[in-house]
Amino acid sequence: MSYLSDLIHLKRHANRWLRYRLAAPQVPNLEELFKGKNVVVVGSAPVSTEPPGWNDRFRVLTINASQVAATAWLKQAPDATLMQFNQIEGTNPAALEVRKVLKHQKTGMLCILNWRHDLPRLQRGIEAFQYSYDELKLISRHERIALMHRMTGRLNLEMEGEAKWSNGIVGVALAINSGAANVILTGIDPLSNGHKYNSLDLSRMHKETDLEALKAFREREMPIFTADPHVAQSTNLPLWALRS
Repeated sequence: MSYLSDLIHLKRHANRWLRYRLAAPQVPNLEELFKGKNVVVVGSAPVSTEPPGWNDRFRVLTINASQVAATAWLKQAPDATLMQFNQIEGTNPAALEVRKVLKHQKTGMLCILNWRHDLPRLQRGIEAFQYSYDELKLISRHERIALMHRMTGRLNLEMEGEAKWSNGIVGVALAINSGAANVILTGIDPLSNGHKYNSLDLSRMHKETDLEALKAFREREMPIFTADPHVAQSTNLPLWALRS
């Protein structure tokens, strides 16, 4: 039975690798927004911090509904938002809560990850919860894999849910690949549970892969920091301080 399971897994892995190679995906970037800028990537962990020196010259990339979690200091719409496809039509409690708290909110560039249907269906889904954007961009699964391969050196074909990078870590990689001068994380904590904008206390699925990515970023000496002191202590990311 174990032999058969291993064989099935190897076949799935080979098929996914072949599809990825044939797709030859481009690595996504948002250079028009982030090149040369300090970019704050905002997650929805229960604790987040306004980065020292914060002003409107910083660029902001939010994850799913994290712009709501940062309303104490983020007074304007974010420059870009990464949103997982399931948030648009999903019926699980987390997706329902995302749509609820984002109602009447807006963003600059809305990047939808791994959308599997046609564009009009996506546009109708977004309109249904009255979320607005200036520009819409789709990032496929293969493009996300290519991005993370470039930024971590590891080809992760996302065979299981636990093996995927979190959207927050994908956002960090996207900002770096887009030429950000510095990337400052806040509300992104691989060791936390729950989300600041709801009381569901959901466990985070990507702890090990996210910690692995942060380690790879440090080893490659990428300009990545955290504004959250407890995250700096637990992950060894340098703490962001005001720079001239």
